[in-house]
Amino acid sequence: MVHQFRRHPLKGLYLTFELITTLFFRLPFWILGNVPRKLRPRQSWSLRKSVFIRALDRFNVVIGRTDSLQFFGDHSTVTVGPDVSHVWVEPIPQLLNAEIRDWAKAANVMPSTIPGYWMSKENINADLGVSPRPGEKIVYSLHGGAYIRLSASPHDIAANIGRGLLEHCIDVCHVFAIEYRLSKHTPDEPTHPFPAALFDALAGYVYLTGTVGFSPENIIIEGDSAGGNLALALVRYLVENAGLITGLPAPPMALLLLSPWADPNDAAVPPGSRANTNMASDYIGPPEGPIALYARRAFLGPLAHVSNGRFNRYVAPGCADVRMPDVSFEGFPRTMIVVGGAEMLVDQINTLAERMKRDLGKKVHYYEAEDAVHDFILFPFCEPERTLALDAISSWLEE
Repeated sequence: MVHQFRRHPLKGLYLTFELITTLFFRLPFWILGNVPRKLRPRQSWSLRKSVFIRALDRFNVVIGRTDSLQFFGDHSTVTVGPDVSHVWVEPIPQLLNAEIRDWAKAANVMPSTIPGYWMSKENINADLGVSPRPGEKIVYSLHGGAYIRLSASPHDIAANIGRGLLEHCIDVCHVFAIEYRLSKHTPDEPTHPFPAALFDALAGYVYLTGTVGFSPENIIIEGDSAGGNLALALVRYLVENAGLITGLPAPPMALLLLSPWADPNDAAVPPGSRANTNMASDYIGPPEGPIALYARRAFLGPLAHVSNGRFNRYVAPGCADVRMPDVSFEGFPRTMIVVGGAEMLVDQINTLAERMKRDLGKKVHYYEAEDAVHDFILFPFCEPERTLALDAISSWLEE
């Protein structure tokens, strides 16, 4: 069961138990069990990396039971500090089409004011409201976390991606991350299902183009994991409604997808599939497990109970189910897809990549880091894969 210890009076005792048993029992077992290289999940991994992945896997189990990962607030609060630059982004209900409005009405979702965070290169003028220089590029970042956790805050682990892009990509001077609303499901009060996050992502994009003044041709939309799913939905909305809604900005110059959650419906790990093989090497847990089931139900909300609602071009563009209608990517910008060869989502990401290449051809660049786990750019210990991938992204942006 998910979040069973979230408000439990013995939550502190449970966390203490997990800490003690992990330090004194699990950790020695993991170390001894991974000393022989042939017993490691991937023989190319170091002992340190093998143990880190096992620890991360256990950490996911603990936070699934306690909901203890949300350290830096959500859409209703902001992180404060001398190194934090945030703004409040206003909703844009006037830019929503009839289809999205109908989905929102069914899910009881309303537009909302939300915060966003800025990060910039050192020695770059990061004053809020300053108009960009001609040709100045920005990454619009949508964080992962299965739509149920993590934050856009610069203090959250998700910000490691933005910092990595600022460090390695010469042309990128700023990263703007939106604090989109997270979804919840029972045993919590169900709230903010699809299309809440899409509302918020669109508002952030309009803020960058309309309020700050960035040209769409200088914006790279980046999303990792669930943020990759959201980035695809946002670009789809901009492409499909271009010229149809007064005031809607043009699509961005580029789309960067890092281990995108291309099919939230996917719970299959058939024998012989790469997903089945990678169950032993990834940390995100089985797709039929309680955390994945909670995230799926929280994000889809009422859409899960509508006829063919789950098989929606905005929700599951990488779905290989025969019930999934054909998904077109005509009009999408040049795209780079980064995936780990040891991650659970590799099959659905490959389905997505094949569909995008069918429609976009050479505008799609696929990069697979052999033996890397899901969303590996988040983790400094995932080297050399992390640095190599960031360098590849930098080269792709400079093309």
